[in-house]
Amino acid sequence: MGYFVTGATGFIGGFFVEQLLARKGHIYILVRQSSREKLDALKARLPAAAAERVIAVCGDITAPNMGLSANDLAVLRGNVSQFFHFAAIYDMAADEASQAAANINGTVNAVQAAQSMQADCFHHVSSIAVSGLFRGTFREDMFEEAENLDHAYFRTKHESEKVVRQHCKIPFRIYRPSAVLGHSRTGEIDKIDGPYYSFKVIQKIRDTLPRWMPLVGVESGLNNVVPVDFVVRAIDHIAHVEGEDGGCFHITDPDHYSTGQMMNIFAEAAHAPKFTLRFDPKVFNFMPSALKDLLAKLPPVKRLKNAVFERFGLPESATILMKYETRYDSRRTQALLADSDISVPKLSSYAPQVWDYWERNLDPDLFIDRTLEGQVANRLVLITGASAGIGRATALRLAKAGARVILTARTLEKLEEVKAEIEAAGGQAYCYTVDIADMEACDKLVADIEKELGKVDILINNAGRSIRRSVDMAYDRFHDFERTMQLNYFGALRMILRVLPGMTAQKRGHIINISSLGVLNHPPRFSAYVASKSALEAFSICAASEFSDKNIHFTNINMPLVRTEMIAPTKIYQYAPALEVGEAVDLVVEAVINKPKRVATGMGKFLSVMGALFPKFVEIANNATYRMFPDSGAAKGGATGKELPEATSEQVAMAALMKGVHF
Repeated sequence: MGYFVTGATGFIGGFFVEQLLARKGHIYILVRQSSREKLDALKARLPAAAAERVIAVCGDITAPNMGLSANDLAVLRGNVSQFFHFAAIYDMAADEASQAAANINGTVNAVQAAQSMQADCFHHVSSIAVSGLFRGTFREDMFEEAENLDHAYFRTKHESEKVVRQHCKIPFRIYRPSAVLGHSRTGEIDKIDGPYYSFKVIQKIRDTLPRWMPLVGVESGLNNVVPVDFVVRAIDHIAHVEGEDGGCFHITDPDHYSTGQMMNIFAEAAHAPKFTLRFDPKVFNFMPSALKDLLAKLPPVKRLKNAVFERFGLPESATILMKYETRYDSRRTQALLADSDISVPKLSSYAPQVWDYWERNLDPDLFIDRTLEGQVANRLVLITGASAGIGRATALRLAKAGARVILTARTLEKLEEVKAEIEAAGGQAYCYTVDIADMEACDKLVADIEKELGKVDILINNAGRSIRRSVDMAYDRFHDFERTMQLNYFGALRMILRVLPGMTAQKRGHIINISSLGVLNHPPRFSAYVASKSALEAFSICAASEFSDKNIHFTNINMPLVRTEMIAPTKIYQYAPALEVGEAVDLVVEAVINKPKRVATGMGKFLSVMGALFPKFVEIANNATYRMFPDSGAAKGGATGKELPEATSEQVAMAALMKGVHF
């Protein structure tokens, strides 16, 4: 007995060839010239003796007689007993022309070739998609009853099965698998489709929220999924049962899952929070369909929907999966499998393997260049306050990764030292002196840079001023607030406004603000400093919405206490745990690579949540630390050198507990 298989270099077809090798006879497989590498990969998985029984036949499913030569057909005639047709496009996002060529015309050509070979039986691997969006139970003996075949995928799968039913002149059998998942033991699959579209959503939720947190989700549609190993074993078994020619078999799971149920099964596999409360979108059915269609066409709604799809890597065509309400009766198939050891495993039993394989091999983020070099190589990066501290260390790190770094500060000598260090390591750097508090100087700086070097790709607003002084000591020091706001807010804002036109013109850009952890927990004595940083953050959040569709990103880094010259005047900080400069640069690197809205340490996130949930408690706790830590000598107007550096054991313990918090 000989076999012929189309689509053998595909996912399901490849596993089916491995399954067939347990039987006797040669296996001829149709291979396009461009798929030779896939054939080699398939054979590499097989034992040497088995691989020799796999014989490639060059052809193309879209050509008459599948492009087989007269000589090939002569050799195959009488040597092929069973013809298995797997080749098709299983992709709801594919264009209609491609689907028609492969699914409909391909089936016509496969039937023609099978008849030319004088095969005993033509086995057509169809899909449950032939039912369209049928409401109710779709039986194995149903076909013409299909409904709502407007989508190209549904329509071409239905038409290809019709080709077999109406034009195949040799005995045939039809198999309709449901959505095929990875192998139940290994999770292996070759692409993202169907239920896999929800995985990115689950992953992002898992990485953001604690597992115990209950979520609100969607409870819509019915999903039927099966692992690939069940599909190939079932088809192989039924194909060799006598007396079943002309039959149609649902290779499906007797159990159907709502979207909410299936999401929870994979959330459990991912160790993510579950959707405890789930609502059915049918609650909106009271709205007239014309009104819903009108709302869906509004530009803001379309943009929001597209943004959500892009955020989670969903094709728009995936929304049709939410409309499935079909149940697939498979009693005939189950009866034929009853005398074998073939059965559908419970989804919950193999969901962990499916999830693990996806996350290790198919997660789209794995294919994004997450290296610093990939993000900044040959990009023009402008850093303010680059002569010392965080700015200097950031410049060195980015230049090492291939960025063209623009160093700005007030002192040329210090800038030139940084430039020399960068160039000695093989990097590129340029020096510009500027006082960011001077608005006209900011304008001239950006104008000169764009004239001499080009448009700025990344702006890092690092230059800043910090004042630690109680409000009751600042009644007559209004200039403290003015000068802090002038540099930390107006200066940084002026730089942003000057680089944005260039970023808009080149359709890319990234604004990174070195903000403060204080914006998240509002510590006492830092009213001037926190107010200025809060203003910059508020502007950036507003602006981000305006530039969201222009590929321009805004990131605020809530930097904790860092051991730099800025904190040196406050002697109590000698005893406080603070980030080293290199650790602070790691936060900047995270911002550059991932472009999040906010970068914060664990302590910063904790304090932000506490402030939102228990604002009065946080106020009382801040007041306690305010009384525990005194104002510095500089804040009192005295000489800093006369300040006693000793700290009490209570102060040291509190500082150690609240690492990075300003006191």
